[in-house]
Amino acid sequence: MTNQEVYIKRCLKIAKNGLGSTRPNPMVGAVIVYNDTIIGEGFTSAYGNHHAEVNAINSVKDKTILSKSTLYVTLEPCSHFGKTPPCSDLITQYKIPEVVIGCIDDNPEVAGKGIAKLKASDCKVTVGVLEDECKVHHKRFFTFHNKKRPYIILKWAETSDGFIAPKSRDKQKPVWITNAYSRQLVHKWRTEEQAILVGTNTVLEDNPSLTVRDWNGQNPIRVVLDRTSKLSSSFNVFNDEAETIRVTNNVIDYEQPIAIQICDLLYNRNINSIIIEGGAKTLQTFIDEGFWDEARVFIGSRKFNEGTKAPKLKGQLISEAKIINDSLKVYQND
Repeated sequence: MTNQEVYIKRCLKIAKNGLGSTRPNPMVGAVIVYNDTIIGEGFTSAYGNHHAEVNAINSVKDKTILSKSTLYVTLEPCSHFGKTPPCSDLITQYKIPEVVIGCIDDNPEVAGKGIAKLKASDCKVTVGVLEDECKVHHKRFFTFHNKKRPYIILKWAETSDGFIAPKSRDKQKPVWITNAYSRQLVHKWRTEEQAILVGTNTVLEDNPSLTVRDWNGQNPIRVVLDRTSKLSSSFNVFNDEAETIRVTNNVIDYEQPIAIQICDLLYNRNINSIIIEGGAKTLQTFIDEGFWDEARVFIGSRKFNEGTKAPKLKGQLISEAKIINDSLKVYQND
């Protein structure tokens, strides 16, 4: 591994500190190196605050050595005014002579313009160090800008005999298939994505809150499919703990394919990632229409013998893990 790759690896590691708070901005990591020593680090602050490059520069105590240093960053520095000034301007202001970039920013407002600004100031720019890893890291951001939709994660739990819900239940609450550790992991995932979606039947049967209770973090925006407005405001998904978007037949045309319409709706609301948690019909709809990027499937040790069958999924298995007596399989859409 080259020195450049070592420092971009470090950028990727610290960038993850921004997961869940930078949205809809990308979670970028940056380090500044002088004489083979890291003298500054930064990751993207919560939306509306400083970007990674600014935080890295601000962390350097002796600003005079910036003009002899190299800045490493996972994504091309921005070149436009948004909530904050352009990072490329700050880099040139401090006369940083060399910048190493993981991957180019596909956002049309940037898309090479940041690199052009740096080169125009006689900065040496290297692009494409650990490019594939950086693109995977920024998958939410790239999906949003390139596919004009959120990054979509499907999530469900099924029994060892392939059911997602029992045939009947005694109370209006979830029937747990997985253990407490798996459920805590799901709450962690909720803090990492911008929105979460369920169908009408899931609300009617489970009365979920769709908030974060077993992990510290921000609640996702709740998206509820409610075609005929049959759900009353008394359900937990409509409490004041998080924002809720109710998708009725006044919002989309339920007689047409709905996944693409929901993607358009969320894109127009600047939502760049979403977890779809159920139910089976809603999950299968997104699978059948091909609108998903990743599926996280828990398999518990319980058996229902009968009930609602789990969705049918075709995709590439990319990881598998055990969580006590549960299995977790992660698939990628081919």
